[in-house]
Amino acid sequence: MPKITDGAEIQTVITTFEMTPGTCQDLLDALTDAYGAFISKQPGFIAAGLHVNDAQTRIANYSQWRSREDFMAMLRSAEMRERNRKINELCRSFEPVMYEVAATFEAV
Repeated sequence: MPKITDGAEIQTVITTFEMTPGTCQDLLDALTDAYGAFISKQPGFIAAGLHVNDAQTRIANYSQWRSREDFMAMLRSAEMRERNRKINELCRSFEPVMYEVAATFEAV
């Protein structure tokens, strides 16, 4: 389970996918399979979560990695390149962006 904490020495990647409601479940299935069968087994992987908006037109993916290099090695693998080609066919666009946690807040 992802744990969001500021000051953690990890790489956070947030990817947003845009799709039609008609392809949302197919894309979610492809992403779920990618994480279960491949991504979660890669060196440096820590945790991830998939989020779907109410209109089923966007999926947000939050993932945590030990380092940028670990994330990039996963992306460059032959299996992930093939999976990304299929994922790209199911959505209008997707964009992974690397972030550092700047601040966190909890209920008081």
